[in-house]
Amino acid sequence: MKSVADLLQSARPGARRGPVDVVLAAVVIALLGFGVVMVYSASVIEATVVFRDPQHFLKRQAIYASMALVLVLGVSRLDYRRLRPFTYPFLGGVTVLMVLSVAGFGHTGGGAARWLAFGPVNVQPSEAAKLALVLWLAYSLEKKRERVRSFSIGMLPHLIMAGVLMLLCLKQPDFGGATVLLLLTFTLLFAAGARLGYLLGAAMIGALFAAWAVRFTPYRWERMLAWFNMADHRQDLAYQPFQAVMSFGSGEVTGLGLGKGLQVLYLPEAHTDFVSAIVGEELGFIGVLALSSAYLVVVARGVRAALATEDEYGAYVAFGISVLFGVQALVNMAVAMSILPTKGLTLPFVSYGGSSLLVNAAAMGILLNISRQPRSAENRRLASDAAPGREEASALLVTQAAFAPGPARSGGAEGARS
Repeated sequence: MKSVADLLQSARPGARRGPVDVVLAAVVIALLGFGVVMVYSASVIEATVVFRDPQHFLKRQAIYASMALVLVLGVSRLDYRRLRPFTYPFLGGVTVLMVLSVAGFGHTGGGAARWLAFGPVNVQPSEAAKLALVLWLAYSLEKKRERVRSFSIGMLPHLIMAGVLMLLCLKQPDFGGATVLLLLTFTLLFAAGARLGYLLGAAMIGALFAAWAVRFTPYRWERMLAWFNMADHRQDLAYQPFQAVMSFGSGEVTGLGLGKGLQVLYLPEAHTDFVSAIVGEELGFIGVLALSSAYLVVVARGVRAALATEDEYGAYVAFGISVLFGVQALVNMAVAMSILPTKGLTLPFVSYGGSSLLVNAAAMGILLNISRQPRSAENRRLASDAAPGREEASALLVTQAAFAPGPARSGGAEGARS
């Protein structure tokens, strides 16, 4: 077992690091290319009718994807530990932008003021807020590792900050974004070793607040009722999810073929939040299975990087980003299949949109950098000697076993049992 001094030496910003996770990088590049193709297929009708240019959305998405690819490659070469000094400026800047978006300066689209216009560019601060929250939680939880099990220090400040961002999301309104922020907070607190009783209590309060926010907000409640009875509301409130389900059903096993889908004539905004429905129609069950497998690989490789990294900050960041990608993909596809009520969450790297794509690219660049473990014979030996079930261990046990001093290890073990 390495000493703390050895770990700090190997984790210094100038340490020689290995190559990025090739599998993870290849899957992300494939998703970016796949997204450009599917956006074009899903948007050609709308682009022709509205903009008189069949390639209107294709051109924009191709530019966004190119920028995202450059961003992924660039950020993956920047040592993630150097992000620590920028944690509070980034979080504060994103919070200010979210306040501006709900204070009358936001650009309204689809009934929500989620965008800020900077000349010809529209920025969605709530997308950046997800990454900012992950980086801040990782930074804060690493600093408070000895007191993370206390309520006043380990739990309350993180819930307050997440609550502020969630309220700003709800004010836009963006219920889906608020839900993602809450899930990110809970999963990182759990990984850090917060008391399970505190987490369960906070989860119950959060669930009650979410139920209240749905029941006593008329449009959300009407949407919920329509989701419960889609057959009676397929021409009004449930029109979009109903058409999405029809799209999945039309594809059957192998799909109708790329570019041959007909639901683009009926499904509104098919190239944004419901692009997975077009995947289901044109590529069938096989296409949806392949897409789901790609996101599963992203999450699995991200968690693998979190478990293999040599510092807690990197482990928390990698775990949080992995959860972010997994939750957004899961919720987006579940909404498109009408398993969940409609939420405004994009499909990472595939849905049309610059803000979401660039933020996801920055997050993926950070994750790829964390996957670049230092090149040392001892690291390779430790990886080969790891127990078969090691990757299933909680991040708490892995990080505390490697970093905490003697008394803290016993406390971590007791915390895992409580």
